[in-house]
Amino acid sequence: MTETVQMDLGKAEAILRRNGKGRDLCVKILQELQAAYGYLPMAVLEYVAAHTEISRRQIYGVATFYDQFRFTPVGKHLIRVCHGTACHVNGAEGITETIEQFLKIKDGETTKDGLFTLESVACLGCCSLSPVMMIGETVYGRLTPDEARKILKQYKVREKTDRKEAS
Repeated sequence: MTETVQMDLGKAEAILRRNGKGRDLCVKILQELQAAYGYLPMAVLEYVAAHTEISRRQIYGVATFYDQFRFTPVGKHLIRVCHGTACHVNGAEGITETIEQFLKIKDGETTKDGLFTLESVACLGCCSLSPVMMIGETVYGRLTPDEARKILKQYKVREKTDRKEAS
């Protein structure tokens, strides 16, 4: 668990100050670290191991056990496609394939511009709206591949507009 990149550890320090340093807080600390950094940078995990009662082995074991934790940054827009039973039966595979083709990435990858990350998940809890995808915290239900493509086009248009306004 080593990383040569310089990392702002101020966020990690504040999280430890707020939560404490006990071994029983490992999951909570990791959740807050991921919320703060967007992922779990190795330098931050090393810092936590050095400044808490939580061993490197425990940190890494917990972080690799739970699917919620990631070790690489995600795109600005995290796209989660539900592949639970209802979504699977109603065409989730076609939604995922359409997104992969449209964005030119595979499940688990991020676009080269850093805007989108695609992630298949077991269930989003929106079975009555199947098939479903979430982009950030926004749920899109009763999707067809064509509707998924249209939604992604809208995100791309917004990104171009935002970039032009920022220039």
